[in-house]
Amino acid sequence: MALPEPLTEAQVYRQCPLDRLDFDTTESLEDLSLPVGQDRMLRALEFGASMEAQGFNLFVLGPSGAGKHELVRRVLASHASARPVPSDWCHVFNFQQSDRPRAIELPPGQGGRFRHDMNELASELKTTVPATFESEEYQARIQELQDEVTRRQQQGLAAIEEEANANHIAMLTTPAGFTFAPMRNGEVIEPEEYKTFSDDEKQLIEAKVEDLQKKLQQAIQQVPRLRKEVRERVHALNEEMVQLTLGGPMGELREKWAHVSAVVGYLDAVREDVVEHAEAFQDAENGAPAGLLNRYRVNLLVDNTHTQGAPVVYEDHPNHQHLSGQIEHRAHQGNLYTDFTLIRAGSLHRANGGYLILDARRLLSQPMAWDSLKRILFSREIRIESLERLYGLATTVSQQPEPIPLSVKVVLLGDRTLYYLLSHYDPDFLDLFKVEADFDDDMDRDDESYPLYARMLATMARSSGARAMDRGAVARLIEHASRLASDQNKLTGHDRVLKDLISEADYWSGVAESPCIQACHVQQAIDEREYRASRIRERSLEQIRRGVVRISTQGEQIGQVNGLSVLQLGATRFGQPTRITATARPGKGQVVDIEREAKLGGPIHSKAVMILSRYLANRYAPMAVLSLSASLAFEQSYGGVEGDSASVAETCVLLSAIAGVPLKQSLAVTGSMNQHGEVQAVGGVNEKIEGFFNVCQQSGAVSQQGALLPASNAEHLMLSSAVRQAVKNGAFTIYPISHIDQAIELLSGLAPGEPDGDGLFPEGSFNRRVADRLADFAKIGKSKDSSQDAEHDGNDPQA
Repeated sequence: MALPEPLTEAQVYRQCPLDRLDFDTTESLEDLSLPVGQDRMLRALEFGASMEAQGFNLFVLGPSGAGKHELVRRVLASHASARPVPSDWCHVFNFQQSDRPRAIELPPGQGGRFRHDMNELASELKTTVPATFESEEYQARIQELQDEVTRRQQQGLAAIEEEANANHIAMLTTPAGFTFAPMRNGEVIEPEEYKTFSDDEKQLIEAKVEDLQKKLQQAIQQVPRLRKEVRERVHALNEEMVQLTLGGPMGELREKWAHVSAVVGYLDAVREDVVEHAEAFQDAENGAPAGLLNRYRVNLLVDNTHTQGAPVVYEDHPNHQHLSGQIEHRAHQGNLYTDFTLIRAGSLHRANGGYLILDARRLLSQPMAWDSLKRILFSREIRIESLERLYGLATTVSQQPEPIPLSVKVVLLGDRTLYYLLSHYDPDFLDLFKVEADFDDDMDRDDESYPLYARMLATMARSSGARAMDRGAVARLIEHASRLASDQNKLTGHDRVLKDLISEADYWSGVAESPCIQACHVQQAIDEREYRASRIRERSLEQIRRGVVRISTQGEQIGQVNGLSVLQLGATRFGQPTRITATARPGKGQVVDIEREAKLGGPIHSKAVMILSRYLANRYAPMAVLSLSASLAFEQSYGGVEGDSASVAETCVLLSAIAGVPLKQSLAVTGSMNQHGEVQAVGGVNEKIEGFFNVCQQSGAVSQQGALLPASNAEHLMLSSAVRQAVKNGAFTIYPISHIDQAIELLSGLAPGEPDGDGLFPEGSFNRRVADRLADFAKIGKSKDSSQDAEHDGNDPQA
């Protein structure tokens, strides 16, 4: 197999041609309303926003920093502008069940007017009704009723007194009430004189007095009935006066709100309640009690007076109360109380008739919020309930508002992991969120994308308040976007990183007092970002320079190779070479993965070692038992090892240990391998190569060093300028390999050799040395087995 040609400077970095950018500065470029390369996601958003059937809510999934929130709001706002403004909603007092406030739907923008009208009515009731009770007409009619009662009471007493006088008995008024006494010649008889009367006379007088007392008692007993009758007539009078007082304002309101039947019914209930409580308005000094007047006020939940089109609401704290609303309480004299005016709307109320945007992770982190949202979406109505009552944790009497019908499109924003977890574990999820809008992580980089991407960068700069950028700055940003995408043919779709970079470049442009952002300012922003996050990387390089961590970049060594790895710490990634060693001796065909045995190796790494061992057995002992006991280790690795990107390096170092052939330490290796020895792509190749280059650079002048990477990774390279210059000068060489044999030849300097028809490798080839050494291991193993069998037979009593 022929050796690959080293990559050239042009192959390890794809520059952006300035002639594809037809502008001097981005000031002349128009804003881009929608992002480039997100056609699939935009079509899903368009469909989900327009689909009216139940359950077609959206889940917008993609990586953080992709600008999901801003784009979703922009798209939904465009849809919402063409939709009708939804209704206003308010709660009013329920005169039949005071703890169950009624919900009234009003045409958009009229809720505020209705609330104003009812406030005006309450204020008018507070003054006009008491004034009515102070009027001369009312006072005269009250006096007439009182005079009538007095007259009727006096008529009864006068009849009894007249009858008593006719029978020579006086009716006297005392502090204790009325009493009767005999009289003669118009004068009351003294007790001493009364004693002189005969028994017959006494008996006649006492019988008459007893009869008069009974009649008096009957007359007195009629007084409460008369008073009750008066009270009823006064109440009827009060109702009549209030009816006359309310006739004007109530008539006007009924006429004004005749187009809303619910309001007309409510006004009728208010009139009846005011009439029923007419006496409460008679306090001329204080007016009606505030609690009574509050019954006639309106709690406006949703006011769409200033809404244009359908609402687009983002809830940044999506807990149960903020979603479905809550009932507040006030403290008064050590007690908590509430009423319908303390009912507060949630984001679902405000978004009703439009769109509600929620962050999925924040929603799931709030207790019971996810269950509450699902329950509301299934029932299609909003019930304002406290969690305590909802889950039976409290039984106190509180407000239970009438539910409000719901028509809303919920849009969840989250990463892909959340979407797939919810799809798998929540049976309700796919019934409620049937539209998947998936953000692309990157977009194609071609001649057509350059002007569009430039416009997108110009839009970002304007939205950030940054200076305009010249062509060189845009070209450098496009190149960096390819670096972020880890692909020469792609551009990253992560808006946040690019926006931050433009803002930082604008800062350095301001420091340099430049009228626009230039390529040097973009490069300075990139360098400063790397420097701020370079503390751990520099400490790692220092450990290698001082020999604390052993890495060789020159010479040759048997059973030792430089593997390439990537460390991820927060938002920082950097490459670091790792020494991989191997040992080999006769055995039972076992390859010991020391990382796995020490429980530091992950399952993917363990799988790669198993593939490696099967490759050895298939290639070098296809018709025999592989006699080998080998071990692999990542030296001075004290953390976990995961991934299969070291499998090519592990294969080479193990073959070196078997054949006894040294490997060049000036070359580092990365790449995955399958069971046929074919090299497969891995991730992080830019960071890996730059990490090894930095180690070579700090150990002295870079000379005759390089790296081996999978050929399929060549188009992913966007290397730093220092590495590119070294590649150009021939000091650092990068080889794209497609088979393990190419890696073996480059590392060992020996031809790998191809087997002939009998399966024999050519003399002097690397593979021949491996095969011969394994054959020697097999002979040793067989002789050892024979001696053990002989020893066993000699000790057998039946031999």
